[in-house]
Amino acid sequence: MKAITRQKYGSTKVLQFTDIPEPSPGPGQVKIAVAAASVNPYDWHILYGEPYLIRFMSGLKSPKLKGIGADVAGTVVELGEGVEGLTIGDEVFGWGSETFAESALAKAGSVALKPASMSFEAAACIPCAGITALQSLRDKTKRQPGQRILINGASGGVGTFAVQIAKSYGAIVTGVCGPTSGELVRSLGADFTIDYTEDDFAKTSQPFDIVLDVAGNRTLKALRTAAGDHGVVVLSAGDKGKWIAPMKLAAGAVLEDRFVSQELHNVLANVNRADLEVLASMFEAGTLKPVIERTYPLVDAASAIETVEAGHVHGKLVVTVKTP
Repeated sequence: MKAITRQKYGSTKVLQFTDIPEPSPGPGQVKIAVAAASVNPYDWHILYGEPYLIRFMSGLKSPKLKGIGADVAGTVVELGEGVEGLTIGDEVFGWGSETFAESALAKAGSVALKPASMSFEAAACIPCAGITALQSLRDKTKRQPGQRILINGASGGVGTFAVQIAKSYGAIVTGVCGPTSGELVRSLGADFTIDYTEDDFAKTSQPFDIVLDVAGNRTLKALRTAAGDHGVVVLSAGDKGKWIAPMKLAAGAVLEDRFVSQELHNVLANVNRADLEVLASMFEAGTLKPVIERTYPLVDAASAIETVEAGHVHGKLVVTVKTP
């Protein structure tokens, strides 16, 4: 089968479009004929092996897994031992392994049935970004209708989902985005937008009840200021860097949480079937719509990763793969 692979850590220059053997599912896994996979910042972190601490899990000198990609949508073609709730032929979406390929494996508990009305491309956008937005707003905040929620990075992959989910909770949403993204963010339901090139959200006259940072480009102090004295700050992004920078905000939140008046929370997405089904239901109800800026064929997956790494993507980029 065709797949995007690499033999060492590095930039997209180490990626190859090549033939590799078909994978076989182990206990609790399913094999998926991949129709589409979307790109996340996670992918270039794994590609580079940065921050270096992740290499204790992914391989110290060279990557254990030669493929990349995690978000996936496609058709179940083989079941591993002990899999329940799924059958061959099911159209699914979720979190897999080495998904920039014609076939990929996933844990059965990390995929869900795809609604018939949802395209494979749309489904592939949801797992990482959608789950991050859902768990950030649902699990880390005492959400109530009428709360003022600020979303920093509102036009990106997680941000476009977060705007829609926050509105479904009855929030008054302000999205922070660039000068070309305001119309998109408002079309998703945001009540207000802030152009970060013109205004500083930390200097607004009225604090927000909840500040969700999915951009990782502001200091913890600025985020706390925007949340006022008793707001909630939820962090799900970090800066680039080889060592500490990607974890600086998260570490600061852990250290400061006991000593400040705001609630500080970090979020690391846990992609699971139950939450994927929640998002699928929202899609069917018309309250959630994945935003796709562009699709790429599998052979051009490296270009998609480069674009996400460079930033300023509106919504998601999707890698399309021919189904058997």
